[in-house]
Amino acid sequence: MIFAIIIDDEFNAREFLKKLLFRHFSEKITVVETCDSVESGVKAMAKYQADLVFLDIQMPKENGFDFFAHFNEINFEVILTTAYKEHAINAIKYNVLDYLLKPINYIDLLSTIRRLENRKKAVSINRNTETLLENFNNNTDTFNKIALPTHNGYELININNIMFCHSENNYCRVICMDEKEILLSKTLKYVQGLLNSNLFVRIHKSYLVNLNYIVSFDKTDELKITLTNGSILPVSIRKKEQFLNAILHKS
Repeated sequence: MIFAIIIDDEFNAREFLKKLLFRHFSEKITVVETCDSVESGVKAMAKYQADLVFLDIQMPKENGFDFFAHFNEINFEVILTTAYKEHAINAIKYNVLDYLLKPINYIDLLSTIRRLENRKKAVSINRNTETLLENFNNNTDTFNKIALPTHNGYELININNIMFCHSENNYCRVICMDEKEILLSKTLKYVQGLLNSNLFVRIHKSYLVNLNYIVSFDKTDELKITLTNGSILPVSIRKKEQFLNAILHKS
């Protein structure tokens, strides 16, 4: 069940929308409160923690867009209700679910409710997928593979086959022992969180390396390491002590 709040300074508009929702969507949506101002709407949200807000824009004192300023995080859906089409641009700016032009009719409301249901399904699927992958990646006693998010889905890679990972701005390139490379739309920090900290060490802000593939390290001038495939990677000054401790501990 979706719990909703209606915020509109016009009594007739509030009651009409409430009755429309009850008549056609009572099995999906329950209106827990109707409010005549932004102030009373904020109080109702604090009380009920509603999932959905039907928000009028043109109101005295504070308008509908002022409502957003009362929250550090918008973790609920908002549907704007307005008689003015020009507010559509601001609707996009505030990432609201939809906006309904007054007078609200059943067809438009039905379309918006379907959009709400589709978004909730998508969020649920994403959360379930993330939970599944987290459980998979953390279950090191059973699996020796890691699920890496790719453009088309996920690819399962044997952890021991990963030689090193290279940061490329907001992307991360994973280099494997069979010369296979996988470009991820994730940061190096994200990938580091998935991998075994006893096996992989951050040697540089741009590099995460598998200790098993290091064949030598040169301490003259700038510290550099050489991997089994011939790759030469830099070790930053800030990471030098951490790297040497990891090598000595492993030895």
